[in-house]
Amino acid sequence: MKKIGVLTGGGDAPGLNAVIRAVVKTAQNDYGCEVLGIRNGYDGFLNPDGLIPLGQDEVRGILPRGGTILGTANRGNPFARKVVRDGVEVVEDTSGEVIAAIHRLGLDALVVIGGDGTLHISQELYERGVPVVGVPKTIDNDISGTEVTFGFDTALTTATEAIDKLHTTAESHHRVMVLELMGRDAGFIALHSGVAGGADVILIPEIPFDYERVAEKVRRRQQVGRHFSIIAVSEGAKPSDGEQVFWKDGDEVYVPRLGGIAQKVGEYVEKATGSETRVTVLGHLQRGGTPTPFDRWLATRYGSSAVRLAAAGGFGRMVALRNAQIVDIPLLESVSALKRVDVNGDAVRTARAIGISFGDD
Repeated sequence: MKKIGVLTGGGDAPGLNAVIRAVVKTAQNDYGCEVLGIRNGYDGFLNPDGLIPLGQDEVRGILPRGGTILGTANRGNPFARKVVRDGVEVVEDTSGEVIAAIHRLGLDALVVIGGDGTLHISQELYERGVPVVGVPKTIDNDISGTEVTFGFDTALTTATEAIDKLHTTAESHHRVMVLELMGRDAGFIALHSGVAGGADVILIPEIPFDYERVAEKVRRRQQVGRHFSIIAVSEGAKPSDGEQVFWKDGDEVYVPRLGGIAQKVGEYVEKATGSETRVTVLGHLQRGGTPTPFDRWLATRYGSSAVRLAAAGGFGRMVALRNAQIVDIPLLESVSALKRVDVNGDAVRTARAIGISFGDD
């Protein structure tokens, strides 16, 4: 193994730089291997300034930094890339150009750090002969085959701190505070931070809710002298008689953007209970900031293990965490289905047992 590439795709997540650093250090220290950084996801193979050599100097000091020194693109799908031809925006399949660039560069392996969408692309490239190794990244924690993805713990910490801060102002002003959190179609951030932060109601995509049940929980708290409530809402939550709420439509390239469900919950609760209600959308704060020690630790293990997997010829596979050990699994297994909250699992059962409502009872 003489030369490998590394790229980061999809939304950014704390810990990306820790993976890049571990890839570079392991490749050079253990294998004397050259590392090429690909900027802005797969787009780097198509852009004139899309490649950068990575050595010890380039990764020095990046361990605690959020984001990614390589840049990323959550719309950089080479199989469906928007380009302008003769002044008209069209969608083209540029995967052939990407594959040709990979072979032209003489890459013995390509380490792809990304979430569900990026890893799907990696699987397709692998099927076309690209020597790919995957590293699971997403704050949503929704990648199958691994117990946890790096980035999730930092997002969870940020979300929990937000709930803690909302508690003090909610209690002082006797208000209902509704906090909208990320997660797409998986409710891990809302569930974990809601339990950790002491939320009274948690609404997640896996459990359709009833607006009146949410309001009833607030009224029951009022009746026993609790004149404030905290409601943690995953952006993908939906009422049992309705659909998810989107603030922006999608198309053949862009996925639709979830957002707005917390506002609807807040409006209903205020009208139904008479409690002054405020809505906070935490948004991209969950993606930013320095990664937690756990995310740095996990990301470093992933990055180093990915290089060893590549050296062993384990292409078309992804590193994963299982039973506290780093293992590798087929990429196809990781992208076969999104991992979602087990509605009958101990986390949900524990939340119900301590009095948290999911708006369905």
